[in-house]
Amino acid sequence: WKPIPFSFPKFFLFLFCFLMITVWEAVSGQIRYSIPEETHKGSFVGNIAKDLGLELKEFSDRRVRIVARGRSQYFALNFKSGHLYTTDRIDREEICGRIEICLIKFEVLREDKATLFPVEVEITDINDNAPGFQSDKLELKISETTAAGTRISLQQSRDPDVGINSIQIYHLSNNTHFSLDVQTITDNVKYAELVLEKSLDREEQAVHDLILTATDGGDPVKSGTAQIRIIVLDANDNAPVFTEAIYTASVLENVPKGSTVVSVKATDPDEGVNKELKYSFRSIVEKASQIFHLDSRTGEVTVVGNLDFEESAVYEIEVQAHDGGGLFDRSKIVILVSDVNDNAPELTITSLLNSIPEDSPPGTVIALLNVQDLDSGENGEVTCSVASNLPFQLRKSLDNYYSLVTDRALDRETPEYNITITATDKGSPPLSTQKTILLQISDINDNAPVFENPSYTAYVPENNPSGASIFSVKASDRDLDRNARVTYSILSSNLEEVPLSSYISINSQTGAIYAQRSFDYEQFREFEVQVKAQDGGSPPLSSNVTVRVFILDQNDNAPRILYPSVGADGSALFEMVPRSAEAGYLVTKVVAVDADSGHNAWLSYHLLHATEPTLFSMGLHTGEIRTARAFADRDAVKHRLVTLVKDNGQPPLSATVTLNLVFAENFQEALPEMSDQSGDSTPQTDLQFYLVLALALISILFLLTMTLAIVMKLRSSRKPKLLQCFDRDPFSKTIPTFPPNFGDGTLPYSYQLCLSSESKKNEFSFLKPNLGKERQLPGSCRFSAPMLDTQLLRGSASAGL
Repeated sequence: WKPIPFSFPKFFLFLFCFLMITVWEAVSGQIRYSIPEETHKGSFVGNIAKDLGLELKEFSDRRVRIVARGRSQYFALNFKSGHLYTTDRIDREEICGRIEICLIKFEVLREDKATLFPVEVEITDINDNAPGFQSDKLELKISETTAAGTRISLQQSRDPDVGINSIQIYHLSNNTHFSLDVQTITDNVKYAELVLEKSLDREEQAVHDLILTATDGGDPVKSGTAQIRIIVLDANDNAPVFTEAIYTASVLENVPKGSTVVSVKATDPDEGVNKELKYSFRSIVEKASQIFHLDSRTGEVTVVGNLDFEESAVYEIEVQAHDGGGLFDRSKIVILVSDVNDNAPELTITSLLNSIPEDSPPGTVIALLNVQDLDSGENGEVTCSVASNLPFQLRKSLDNYYSLVTDRALDRETPEYNITITATDKGSPPLSTQKTILLQISDINDNAPVFENPSYTAYVPENNPSGASIFSVKASDRDLDRNARVTYSILSSNLEEVPLSSYISINSQTGAIYAQRSFDYEQFREFEVQVKAQDGGSPPLSSNVTVRVFILDQNDNAPRILYPSVGADGSALFEMVPRSAEAGYLVTKVVAVDADSGHNAWLSYHLLHATEPTLFSMGLHTGEIRTARAFADRDAVKHRLVTLVKDNGQPPLSATVTLNLVFAENFQEALPEMSDQSGDSTPQTDLQFYLVLALALISILFLLTMTLAIVMKLRSSRKPKLLQCFDRDPFSKTIPTFPPNFGDGTLPYSYQLCLSSESKKNEFSFLKPNLGKERQLPGSCRFSAPMLDTQLLRGSASAGL
């Protein structure tokens, strides 16, 4: 291919800014090549190096390249030979369509001198496409009454090629009734028409088969054909006629699908095919075609889509009825859509306050609302309302606008309000829409903390572990956030003898009360504390509550035996019982106390062991030891009883005491038995010595007393006068076989000696026992002075030694 050179002036642009920066050489020429389409890949296009006057070295150094213009790259450079070659198959019809001159333009860039060379490659057409028709078979119906000279359009043949390679000639097969007329329009496009040259006679020939051929001018020539079948129709001299010029129908917008809206009807007096009518929509908008369907045979118009009055209230449709001969008539259908209340009101919040302070005045605007209803008439009239039990109301400000305002003082103790606004239309049945607004009421500190109870009572078992939680108080504050943050503290207590912090504390955050030490029921049984709850407001508010703590007793104290006292070996000393004692005689009584209380302090007395079990009995609750029967000669004189005192706690605690009993009528008789104690003999000897010494001293004291009484009697006047009373113990503490604390009540009897000037008035009397705080045994004894020796011993023994 020989290039077609073009010459363009060269331009040079010089830019100086103190120094010359660069020089660019403008376009110096243009090259055009021409190749046929469908050239295979790698085909030679032109010697670009020679045509541009470039050295092959520049190509080999790859300082020359192609700059494409944004389309597929169909060409490339051979850097060794300087040739331009194709990189892909080129289809002219794909690139340029029916454009007569098809050019592919690009530039060759010389990078070292920044020079661009424009290049154009013309793609010439070849006859690679045959003419074709849209359909290979075409059927036409022509009435036998069609006048000669009538033109009938045929489908256009298409050929993608251009110029001489496109369609040049149409040819119609030989026949006697039709001829072919070829028309040329712009861009050398040709189309053919059939011309009726001779009237048709259906009875002579009902069908005419023709062949239409389209031929191009290429080399070689290519052509395409189409079969044309012409059916001659019977003469149709009566057109269909609609019964009404305009059909009007009214339908509700919520009519179910499949409902018939209107039926159109046309009549035709012809017979046969010419009488068979078909109905169709001739003019209908796209939306209406999706809603209505026309039965082509019956003329019934049914609803197949969704009607919406708000979208369109009237539909105008042009309908056509045509018979089998091609004649037709037209009519109009007007469908009126009636509104139903099928749209609920739309409620829109245009402005809203999410939070207001609780002291906001009445009339504060909270929200601005807009109400719309797409329905019309009463169906579109909307009223808005809010619940009457809320401190809010709606005020209509403008058309379709409402203001939500407060109508009374608010209470932050209701921390938030769910305000439901209802918009209801006047349709039948009415439709409504609800919108809920959450309004937060910001708090001010106007509420003090409130305890759950006006007072609290706590029960704590004694001996509780130190640091254990014994109770918890709870206060609530109807305020919010910091104003409702409650802290607890202890203000005071009724226990003043010890510091408050040493026995109780409170968790300031939770209100849990802790014991700082173990409580002792025997030390104190209850106490009260004042607990304070204070919020975090400014200024803070507080409230107090009384917590009364009861210490519950536990069985932690064993019974303590007060009487009889025990010696060093844990046994009580001797008690003397007359041999003549009958059954039920009170021998002695065990007295005990328990520091606990309640059930834990209920004591019971038990006889655990006795030398002769049948001889004694013990009161379960009194602790009295009595003879169960009379003393017999066969019974031992000395008896040892082991008694148990037990409380009612769980588990029970107990104490024991051992009693020594001697059956004797007098002290002298009992003394040998008392001296003959099993165990260490030395203490018994000492006890006997002290006893004899005590008897001697008492005798001497008695003689001195009698002497003094006689002397004073002689000196006294006629009127008897009491000289003196002596309160002394009849026995010395040093007398053996008697307890060392005898004077303190172990032997629970004291005596008083009174002397008078009259001998008949002298009496020696034993008084009631002096037991101090311990329980006293009943009994006293009175006898005359001359009978001191014998009666004193008997009285001492029977009194319960």
